[in-house]
Order: sequence, then C-alpha cells, then structure tokens
Amino acid sequence: MNPPPLSEPLVVAISDSTGETAEAAGKAALAQFGQHDEAAVKTFSNVRTVDALETAVVAAQKIDALLVYTLVEKELRDAVRDLARTHGVRAVDLIGGLIRGLAEHLDKTPLSVPGLSHELDEEYFRRVAAVEFTVKHDDGKNPQNLGKADIVIVGISRASKTPLSNYIAHRGLKVANVPIVMGIPLPAQLDKVDPRRVFALTIDPVVLMKIRQARIESLRMSTDDDYGDLRQIRREINEAKRVFAAHPDWTLVDMSRKAVEEAASAIIETYRDRFAEGADVPPKRRAAKKKASKKKTAKKRASKKKAARGPKGGKKN
Repeated sequence: MNPPPLSEPLVVAISDSTGETAEAAGKAALAQFGQHDEAAVKTFSNVRTVDALETAVVAAQKIDALLVYTLVEKELRDAVRDLARTHGVRAVDLIGGLIRGLAEHLDKTPLSVPGLSHELDEEYFRRVAAVEFTVKHDDGKNPQNLGKADIVIVGISRASKTPLSNYIAHRGLKVANVPIVMGIPLPAQLDKVDPRRVFALTIDPVVLMKIRQARIESLRMSTDDDYGDLRQIRREINEAKRVFAAHPDWTLVDMSRKAVEEAASAIIETYRDRFAEGADVPPKRRAAKKKASKKKTAKKRASKKKAARGPKGGKKN
C-alpha cells in the first residue's frame, strides 16, 4: 500500500532554465530528512522576469515552503532576494555563490546567459529523455516498456525506489521502478529484462518502520493503518526476500544506512562497468575490443613518431 501524496510541496524551486538543478538539489536535500515524496518540490522553470519571480515567491509564501533558486543573472538574484524579504519567505541561492566564487578565482566576468550549458548539448537532451522516461515508468507504470529501461529498480514501499530512480535519471540513464506488493504478482515483463540491469532494494525492518512512521506523522495518516506496523513491515520484507531468492542474478542494494546519493552512485558505477561497451556486447568481446583499440592507438603513435624522424632516423626539416 502506498501512502497518500503530500497536500502541499515543502520546497518551491525557481530557475531561469529547465529547473532540473534546483529540483534535483531540493529532492536530494529533502531525502536527508526522510522525505522522498515526488510532490515535495514544486518547480517554476524559465523564470526570467520580475513578475514571474513574484508569482513563484507568492506561491512559496502561501504554502509556507522553502524557496530555492538557480538564477544566473545578478539582477534576477537581487530581485528574488528582495521579493523574498518582502513576502517573508526563507530563500536559498543555489548558484549565485558559486558564480561569484568562480568570477573571483578566474578573474573573469560571468556571461550570465540562462541555459547556456544546455544549448544544443547532446548530453543535456539525453538526460531530459531519461527523466521523462523515468517519470512515466515510476511505481510500476507502463510495465510493457521495462525492456527499454537502462536500469530497473525493485523494492517495497518507502525503500527509496522513486528518489533513486530520479537521481539516476538526472545522470542520463532511463530507469523504471517496480513495487513489490503482497498479493500482487510482479509484471511478467520483468522476467524478460536482463538481470544485470535489475537492482533489488533491501532494508532493515526497524529502519523502514521509522521512515514510514515519520511519513504517517507528517501526512497525519490514520494510526490504525498497519503501514507503519513492524509486524506488517517484516511480512513485506520477507515477501521481498522470496522474490529476490527467485531471481538470484539481480543485484541487491541495502538501503538501511545508505543515503540516496551514495546508493545511486554505486548503482550507476555497477551499471557502467557491466555495459561500458553496450548491453549486447559480451564481456570477453568487450575486453578484446578494448585491447584492439589500445593496440591501434599505440600503432598510430609509433607511425607519427616515425614520420617526425624522417628517412633513416633523421628529423624532418
């Protein structure tokens, strides 16, 4: 059973570009307080006028949310600080300090062009596509597309499936996550996925109980619900263990004492080690290709050195 969503966001993010950085930073910080709800951050993107800034600041004031912003133009940063003070909103500048520090360190004036790093950037568009895919395949949605995911994450409720998926997606990998729910079979398509792509989340029952109870309290859920009951949690974990035992080639990831960022980095590293040359290339063939590539590079270098020496070992004039 999944708990109901937040009634209001906890963070309002403002960006003069796509808003990915501000949103990701907000979610990563909230995860440190046990808050993993996707609705915890509301993002205002492509904000480039004072009127648009005020709309976002007022929205944060109405729901008593923390305001975070990534604005490269100094005028906009100054304006949002003034608006935040006027409306009594606590605000955090995520990029201004870094820009100022780099300007001093490099002794240069910043260009202050919103979205400059994203223009015609292949990597950027790859990340956008990965995020879009991941949102559409959260919590078991569209299981017919599991085979198209770079990574599939499996686990019970509140084991950090969604925050992990989003964190990894922002690094350009398409992620689908599948919940394990007692009494509901896993989608048949999951068995057709390369098991090296599947990461199964485990977690200590007491740790999970604390996470769920904090969730119940923050959302004012009914205390009669067994969602935070330790006995129910143990039953769910035992069910997950049975599923994982039936799929021994899945990679287990213990979330009991890992931050989302730490676990995501480990998953990404493992994935890249396994699929460095593409999913369809066997390990032996990948090693052979790598060796051949090194040999080819060395041959080219030797050829250049020979050409530079000229005939009979003499140097070219």
